[in-house]
Amino acid sequence: MPLHIETPLIQSRQLSQLSGRTIWLKMDALQAPGSFKIRGVGHACTEYVRRGARRLVSSSGGNAGLAVAYAGRSMGVPVTVVVPQTTSERAKELLRLEDAEVIVHGASWQEANELALSLVGPTDAFLHPFDDPLLWRGHATVIDEVAQSGLQPDAVVLSVGGGGLLSGVAEGLHRNGWGHIPIIAVETEGAASFHAAAKAGHAVQLDQISSIATSLGAKRVCDQAVKWSHAHPIQSVLVSDKSAVSACARFLADHRVLVEPACGASLALAYEQSPTLEPFKTVLVVVCGGATATADQLREWARTL
Repeated sequence: MPLHIETPLIQSRQLSQLSGRTIWLKMDALQAPGSFKIRGVGHACTEYVRRGARRLVSSSGGNAGLAVAYAGRSMGVPVTVVVPQTTSERAKELLRLEDAEVIVHGASWQEANELALSLVGPTDAFLHPFDDPLLWRGHATVIDEVAQSGLQPDAVVLSVGGGGLLSGVAEGLHRNGWGHIPIIAVETEGAASFHAAAKAGHAVQLDQISSIATSLGAKRVCDQAVKWSHAHPIQSVLVSDKSAVSACARFLADHRVLVEPACGASLALAYEQSPTLEPFKTVLVVVCGGATATADQLREWARTL
């Protein structure tokens, strides 16, 4: 049995009327750990345990780490997650709720990741947040489910951080014979590593992440995402933090689901009637979710922005 659930695919009446086209939502915010990450992470963890791993190690204090912790608890395998000092108390609380060992180390994810890698022993498996073919294969199931429903969209809208979801969705489109369906890849302006890579033709390292959408905060996308940008029709779009947060608030009111600004970035295209959507009649938005945002935090972001 997979560790992820088949999530609802619903037509949004509010977004469809507002945008003047049919908007379908793949509700991966409803996965048990709060985001799409469990699709790829669950697949990878299951495979690593099948190969003999007795412990799972991660360096993500965000959605990937939560997915690893959930997978480990579900399979009865211990999990160690190393997080940087900037990780929120809520994220650490959620990790401990899944029985993960939480180690706080370093001022940045890079430092936490270095320690996590040093802890990996011969019977351990390291789970990268976005750069692993097993992750992409698992994330591709989001498209498998849409195809099995009978819906064929004209375009797929998704948010990009490290490129794991993008790589998985592209793989899913191709394995379902939908290689012609374009992907609209959305980032916030302060976390646009895929946009920079698309312009340069190769992965580049951002100097810093200045967006509040920290789940999109990979300074460099995985090489696989760049490869897909050459092999699949992908359009890179940027939105502001303000637009992402506004979309989160409106989505909460419309659909009673709280998502992170990283997810709000994609929803913003429909809420703000982006011209990017004009050529398409039927649009699929991957509601990727996010477990660490709170309603109070959303209100504070809205106030300050």
